[in-house]
Amino acid sequence: MGSESERSLRSGELAKLAGVSSDTLRLYERKGLLPEPGRTPSGHRRYSPEALDRVRLVRAALGIGFTLDELSAILQERERGGAPCHQVRELAAEKLASLERRLGALVELRDRLKAVLKDWDRALARRPSSAPARLLEDLSDAVRPGGRDLLPHLVPSLTRPFPKEADDD
Repeated sequence: MGSESERSLRSGELAKLAGVSSDTLRLYERKGLLPEPGRTPSGHRRYSPEALDRVRLVRAALGIGFTLDELSAILQERERGGAPCHQVRELAAEKLASLERRLGALVELRDRLKAVLKDWDRALARRPSSAPARLLEDLSDAVRPGGRDLLPHLVPSLTRPFPKEADDD
């Protein structure tokens, strides 16, 4: 059996094993997601082997939409002996409902964009290629009824790339 320092992980080792940066580990410490690690006499961080499981748990929860602050509150409740299972489930349900709303808005945007493209194709077919069709000026017809434009609240989600699926290769 090795000494404690032989079983512990240096910051870079943990980061590499978990697929994150050392800066991410420090952020997780500041947020209370990762217990403060021990230190070597020279001040270097030494993480317990369990820290890898914790980082993986955090990454998985972030992957389904939990925030660092939500996870911090949940994990602190656990460490105080609480069982925040119902809270975790409720937060996940809220995230699903939000995702469903965003998906609905995206479907609506897709349908409107298809209609705009169809209109533009008709407009372009009626003009010589050198004549301006003023397509962008026609976008005022793409505004949602009631004057609310679909695009502004979706732009952030549309400009971020969607995660690549494993079988998309």
